[in-house]
Amino acid sequence: MIDSILLVATRISTFVQQQPLTNASGFFFARDGRLFLVSSRHVLIDEPSRHFPDRIEIELHVDPANLAESRNFSIPLYRGGRSLWRQGEDSAGAIDVAVIEIDRGALPVPTLLRAFGPEHLPGRCDRVEIGGSVLVVGFPLGFHDTLHHMPVVRQAVLASSYGLRFKGEGYFLTDARTHRGTSGAPVVMRVAANDAAHAELPWLLLGVHSARLDVRSRDIELDEALGLNCVWYADILMTLTAG
Repeated sequence: MIDSILLVATRISTFVQQQPLTNASGFFFARDGRLFLVSSRHVLIDEPSRHFPDRIEIELHVDPANLAESRNFSIPLYRGGRSLWRQGEDSAGAIDVAVIEIDRGALPVPTLLRAFGPEHLPGRCDRVEIGGSVLVVGFPLGFHDTLHHMPVVRQAVLASSYGLRFKGEGYFLTDARTHRGTSGAPVVMRVAANDAAHAELPWLLLGVHSARLDVRSRDIELDEALGLNCVWYADILMTLTAG
């Protein structure tokens, strides 16, 4: 028996044709029978660093009886010169979240995965308090259980008021030790065990981890890093997966 949250996250590798570029994190989101891969926008394209992959690969479990069996699944990022992913924007500008739809019919049979849905987004009755404990489920520096192809989990606490856009942007802050490769990881909070609506996946999806937050006034030799991270609110997924 394993926690279902470990089957929601997947490791992402980016490529230009056959040339490997970077590793990152992502997770599955399902809506109206459609399946999406969610990650950070800068995983798929990042102009400042001249990161322009043309495809990604994710790792899928293909044998429910043997978690050591996996297969890499390639997803093109462009068709006919047009990007296949959707990226987020709001009134404050670009949001570092992107989704790309996965053709369920192209997946290996069987494929063992779990996906968040709209029911996993926090509602008015869900209490998400500052200082509360959350988890970041991903692949820091590409590190993971290489035998069972599972992510690792880092603990974090909410460092800003959830629901209040930090500095007017579409993200909140967590206090956690994170690394490259965690970009695109889901940030989650466990719900009560007796919650029937979340029986198979007892977690709330709060946001999508983007990057460590630093301040320009920090002296890199004298001042320690803040250890704070930007996490974009997960409700943007309702916009990106509509239609």
